Amino acid sequence: MLTKRTKYAIKTLIYLYENEVDNKPVSAKSISEHENIPFKFLEKILRELRQHRLIKSERGAVGGYRFLKPANTITVADIMRIIDGPIALIPCVSENFYQKCDECIDEETCKLRLLFRDLRDKMLPVLEETIVDLSKK
Repeated sequence: MLTKRTKYAIKTLIYLYENEVDNKPVSAKSISEHENIPFKFLEKILRELRQHRLIKSERGAVGGYRFLKPANTITVADIMRIIDGPIALIPCVSENFYQKCDECIDEETCKLRLLFRDLRDKMLPVLEETIVDLSKK
């Protein structure tokens, strides 16, 4: 299940993409109000997105947030990994956070692993859509 943090991070970046006009930053207050995200929760998400160099912040009366990395290069999968870690539902099928399952005897014939690897393979292309693509839907 998608966590609230990831859901809010995706909503934040889409809002930022749709409202960044003339390269002017978008305020956290505006994001919070328009996307109905609790302000304190949003601040933590913005900090994390900034630490991963997706966005940058600007101080001052007209300060706010804007993209540091081009929006057309940021995917839903990127955001999910930044906020929550692995996308795969079990660790032995994760492409970026692989871990062998303690109880597994043979990964090559494990029915559970085969099922969840297939699920990951079908899900990943959808999650590789960018924020720009989502904004157009």
